[in-house]
Amino acid sequence: MTGPSGGVAVVTGATSGIGRAVAEGLASHGYAVVVVGRGEDRAKTVAADIARTTRNPEVTALGVTDLALRSEAHRVAGVLRERHPRIAVLVNNAGAYFSRRQVTPEGLERTFALNVLAPFILTTDLAEPLAAAAPARVVQVSSAAHGGQTVDFEDLQSERRYRGFRAYGRSKLELLLLTREFARRWGGRGVTVNAVHPGLVASGFGRNNPGFAGRSLGVLTRLLGRSVRRGADTPVFAATDASLAAVTGAYLVRRRVREGSVPSRDPETARRLFELCERLARDGA
Repeated sequence: MTGPSGGVAVVTGATSGIGRAVAEGLASHGYAVVVVGRGEDRAKTVAADIARTTRNPEVTALGVTDLALRSEAHRVAGVLRERHPRIAVLVNNAGAYFSRRQVTPEGLERTFALNVLAPFILTTDLAEPLAAAAPARVVQVSSAAHGGQTVDFEDLQSERRYRGFRAYGRSKLELLLLTREFARRWGGRGVTVNAVHPGLVASGFGRNNPGFAGRSLGVLTRLLGRSVRRGADTPVFAATDASLAAVTGAYLVRRRVREGSVPSRDPETARRLFELCERLARDGA
């Protein structure tokens, strides 16, 4: 059963892969969708394509340069606040895997900056338009890769030792922890915050990496991955279904609420990580 449609829905990383399919799904549900993605021209082209295929004229674009930059995440949120005083749905989909450690010009490890801090900043900075549109929903695209990971507060930027998949899995654990803490802190605002696992999807995941890492991930996702439309199913469900109207702080897999790993359910780790992200977000404001 699908809940009421309408209102503004923002989707990050929406110019390709799961994000684009999520944007299409929400446009089909009647939302005025904002396609947030790299490059203004590309975002406008994708928005126009979605508007045409869904016959929904209210699909617009917001191009970004690099969402891993705190300054850019704050800027994007500011533009969205100015254009849309009410936001019914925010889907934080943008994220990536990096086989080699990279540092942003702001001095943060790129996996953490893009997969964790950027969605934290966007969610925090858009608190007012989300509350103004209540009942509203935030959907965080996490991953089953969070399993087996823990948060290392002594090496949050992976300076001592970096492994691409470990950093990626840890970032998805951290995003899930932040989801639960947002849900706890925002109780009573009329804004639910949930995380989803879209599954392994045949998209461009990992192809940003050079050499063997990028090629092997491309082959793996093509052979074993689900279609992007199937991958988008649970995020769209989390954003729209009436059965989830009162559900918050949950982790959904194939439309069902799952517990997630034991570390992902630790409230003290969630609180500590949230407060750390608050400090990091302010440093980049």
